[in-house]
Amino acid sequence: MTSVVVENLTKEFKGGKGETVCAVNRANLSVAEGEFLVLVGPSGCGKSTTLRLIAGLEEPTSGTISIAGRTVNSVPPSERDIAMVFQNFALYPHMSVHENMAFGLKLRKVPREEIQARVKHAAELLGLQDCLGRKPGELSGGQKQRVSVGRAMVRQPKVFLFDEPLSNLDAQLRVQMRREIAALHARLRTTMIYVTHDQVEAMTLGNRIAVMKDGIVQQVASPMELYHCPANLFVAGFIGSPAMNFFQGTITRNGKGILFNAECGARNKESKERAGFQLHVGEAVTPKLIQFEGKKVVLGLRPEHITENAGAKNGESRQTLEAVAEVIEPLGSETYLYAASAGNSFVARVAGEHRLHIGQDISLAFDMSRAHFFDAVTERAIN
Repeated sequence: MTSVVVENLTKEFKGGKGETVCAVNRANLSVAEGEFLVLVGPSGCGKSTTLRLIAGLEEPTSGTISIAGRTVNSVPPSERDIAMVFQNFALYPHMSVHENMAFGLKLRKVPREEIQARVKHAAELLGLQDCLGRKPGELSGGQKQRVSVGRAMVRQPKVFLFDEPLSNLDAQLRVQMRREIAALHARLRTTMIYVTHDQVEAMTLGNRIAVMKDGIVQQVASPMELYHCPANLFVAGFIGSPAMNFFQGTITRNGKGILFNAECGARNKESKERAGFQLHVGEAVTPKLIQFEGKKVVLGLRPEHITENAGAKNGESRQTLEAVAEVIEPLGSETYLYAASAGNSFVARVAGEHRLHIGQDISLAFDMSRAHFFDAVTERAIN
């Protein structure tokens, strides 16, 4: 079993003024054999440090790291049976592609015939057969990254570690390499841990995703679970593009049910019009909100759940909001509409055929059956 288990892992550094900086704070992760786990979060959240701790390039302050059931805290990197792919390719410029891929095996005294077979197999999988005699300076960015992956592949490690391997590539190459890494995992079925700050990479590559912030693991779940059931305000806002819309407000109740009363947004604080807006909460989410009556909460709604109002029916008029178009981003099949109402700015995803213009008054329908609510104090999801 080539699983990776991290328990209460903590890494502290000394800051420039002698202060203690906690890069990783009691992280717990369990990566199953053959799983593709992605660590995602903003810069400085501790994801790369966590990867380097697993690789043995950093020594943990506390906690344990186990690979294939063996605690490896005191095991040097060369004996952990892992292979790491770095952001900057790290290829030897004076060596050919074949020599770069074979170099690590030569250091380990692997027989020449086996080296040849492994390099050939990796080159075929990665489409590098015609590049084996070239030097890195003769390769494109995508080819260099494939060589870097191939060098890790020939090691036949128990675990692959990827540290933001696509960050230096242009947008088109990133999409291509993303597909290639996903296909590689499907073929090899080797345990892989992948670090990125790009939530699109995380959503499209990972079997599961671990979202980190300030050294703390916020949530570990499948991509769709993260998207539809975020554990807290940070995960909800980080996963998804464009990001989830958030509205501050309070919960009240009347004869018709539970209402969300949005506060007047910051942009309207100096205006004579101080009122926010009011939305009726759907029956599906009403029970969990009753305990928050009179308290502050945050309403979250994804852009695809705010659309042009096609007409009020079955009580849907209670969910209609009048807004003003501020920015329009046409993308062909769909349009991102950045709008404002009562000082609150938000983004809606509307059909591409709609012709909109800046400053236009528009009626938007909020699908409250897809709404998320968060405790304004703890920022945890209300569920």
